[in-house]
Amino acid sequence: MTDTDLAAALAEGDREQLDRDDRLKPAFVDAVLDAVEEGDAEGARALVAPLHPADIADLFELTPHDRRDALAAALADLLDADVFAEMNDYVREDLIDDLSARQVADIAAELDTDDAVAIIEDLDADEQREVLRAMEPDDRAAIEEALSYPEESAGRLMQRELIAVPEHWTVGDTIDYLRGHDDLTTDFWEVFVVDGRHMPVGTCALSWILRTPRSVAVADVMKREQTLIPVDMDQEEVALRFQKYALISAAVVDGGGRLVGMITVDDVVHIIQEEAGEDTLRLAQAGDGDINEPIRLTVRTRVAWLIVNLGATMLSASVVGIFQGEIARFALLAALMPIVSALGGNAGTQTLAVVVRALATNQLTSSNTAWMLLREFRIAIANGVALGLVGALGSYVILGNPQLSLVFALAMVINSLVAGLVGVIVPVALDKARVDPAVSSAVFVTTMTDIMGFLSFLGLATLWKLGG
Repeated sequence: MTDTDLAAALAEGDREQLDRDDRLKPAFVDAVLDAVEEGDAEGARALVAPLHPADIADLFELTPHDRRDALAAALADLLDADVFAEMNDYVREDLIDDLSARQVADIAAELDTDDAVAIIEDLDADEQREVLRAMEPDDRAAIEEALSYPEESAGRLMQRELIAVPEHWTVGDTIDYLRGHDDLTTDFWEVFVVDGRHMPVGTCALSWILRTPRSVAVADVMKREQTLIPVDMDQEEVALRFQKYALISAAVVDGGGRLVGMITVDDVVHIIQEEAGEDTLRLAQAGDGDINEPIRLTVRTRVAWLIVNLGATMLSASVVGIFQGEIARFALLAALMPIVSALGGNAGTQTLAVVVRALATNQLTSSNTAWMLLREFRIAIANGVALGLVGALGSYVILGNPQLSLVFALAMVINSLVAGLVGVIVPVALDKARVDPAVSSAVFVTTMTDIMGFLSFLGLATLWKLGG
């Protein structure tokens, strides 16, 4: 078979396994699981063997929990370190629970440090110690150092496998070094240049090294300007730096400025995706939002916030109780007040989502908070007037009460204004207090808009004596 025929066969195989969005087809997943259930492990392996490690990881994630162990047993030869590195955390944790410490240590030894840390950090403390004891001393030292850094920091994210050369070397020295050491990492885009104290002083892209005469000093061709990542920097800030400066890789330095690792763009892509989804789910208080998360953890997270929301809702209901006399005398108030509250809550959520995103991406800082507040104030006024006019016209057409329509319109304007202001003030204040605004803001904002919606509408109705 020629290379062209082989490429065509592989492409045809991909079409059979994956759909247009590069997702495993349901029929393919069913075929693999059926082969496993029938005891045809060889047939299952033949179907799965052409897949990329990421697609094999997807196969396990698409497999029901009670059938994963059988699938893992059938595909043991294909279940290598690269597959575990691509796997969902919860699915990987389930499979690793069935492995011995030696097997986990062997898997970790085949991975870059950052991927190995991602596997080991999810283990219980006792399991971690057992796995680390089973590792080679050098690998164990690297993992233990990484685990000493805070979670979601550059120290956890970085990999130790990098290429660093002294600044007095020539390009020829560097090329000879790269060719003469088989134990060097093979995945890198640039060479870091360090001084005698192992502090990074510049970088050389591989393309520069390949195109520069051997006799030229590395210091003469390196780029001295570089973005250095402190080892304790939060991973979200790391991702923002990669995005802002269009980085492919970056050096990580310790407190003394010494080079201790590097972070590459493929790691940052995962972080951007993870952080974006995390903030969205936090706004909804939905926990991790992972369909593979154990039900007990999901229930525990969601019910906690639902109880908080219940308390906030009861606080809002107490405001309604103050005006129960007016509602009893003029029942139409009860029909319209939920609309004021709901639209205020929606407006507040819109503003909140924009502000939380701006805080997360460093678009909103102390220098432009006042401008942001004024901007949302103007938007809130415009939205409130538009909603008030449409609401007043609609309520008048349906109910035929001009005074009630006017009160309805004014309440909409007031609550829209409140929604815009608290949608900015609450997340900014929480961020200043070092509290994640994505987690806590929604409860405060919806509570304020509910209270002010009821208070403005029923209060204005009372002043207008609509119930008299």
